[in-house]
Amino acid sequence: MTTVIETKTNEHTIPSVLLEKTVRITVVGCGGTGSAVASGLPYLHQAMLALGHPGGLDVTFVDGDRISRINCVRQPFSESEIGLHKATVLATRINLFWGLGWKGTPQFLDEGWREETDIVIGCVDSRKARNMILGSPAYWNSHYWLDLGNNASTGQFVLGQPENNKNKRCDMRLPTVAELFPEIVDPKLDRKDKLPSCSSVEALQRQEPFINQTVAYHALALLARFFRYGRLSYHGGFINLSTGRISPLPVSPAMWKRIAKRQIAS
Repeated sequence: MTTVIETKTNEHTIPSVLLEKTVRITVVGCGGTGSAVASGLPYLHQAMLALGHPGGLDVTFVDGDRISRINCVRQPFSESEIGLHKATVLATRINLFWGLGWKGTPQFLDEGWREETDIVIGCVDSRKARNMILGSPAYWNSHYWLDLGNNASTGQFVLGQPENNKNKRCDMRLPTVAELFPEIVDPKLDRKDKLPSCSSVEALQRQEPFINQTVAYHALALLARFFRYGRLSYHGGFINLSTGRISPLPVSPAMWKRIAKRQIAS
């Protein structure tokens, strides 16, 4: 006889303040995933305004990296932009096309980053960088942290709420990716041999061509539903391009406990 384990799914409700003012978003990392997120955020902004949101989005892109020739293979940059800062290029491009006033900050986010924000969208590629986000005052004063990450053909996106004063009154606080999967913020686990690709072919061999965009647009779809309906029954997901499967992460304390037990067991 087969035993079926059911997971009761609840709903998480958006804080009313995010429906009453312009929502400040900080995108950390403007590489493959961050640039894909950046290209989709103006559409989310326009949709929110069309549906009656009073201010839409105000976005800041943060990244100290400059554009290299290799970036022109998998990322939306051209050879004429080589040497320029990714964050500045993305902000300028979006502002010119959409008539917006979003900001590009050409520096790396660290523990000293204090600019207030409502949602931190992390698009970084190392545990050390995630750990930097966790240590920043901006993170600890935010409503949400949406973390995106991927390997060669798999990826994940998880929306969580930092344990701060803003989220104390939340009936069902969403655990962050760091709480569910602590190893993802442990700098000691970063691979020592993780070096920048030295050729275009190597860059393509390290990752499937569309994994960044796939993760980014699933995360953006999550935010779009959140702001349109004001509630979520899932707060993340896991994507595998090799199998074509997408597994949601439900809003479920029972599921969160099972994940925590697996982490302890491993």
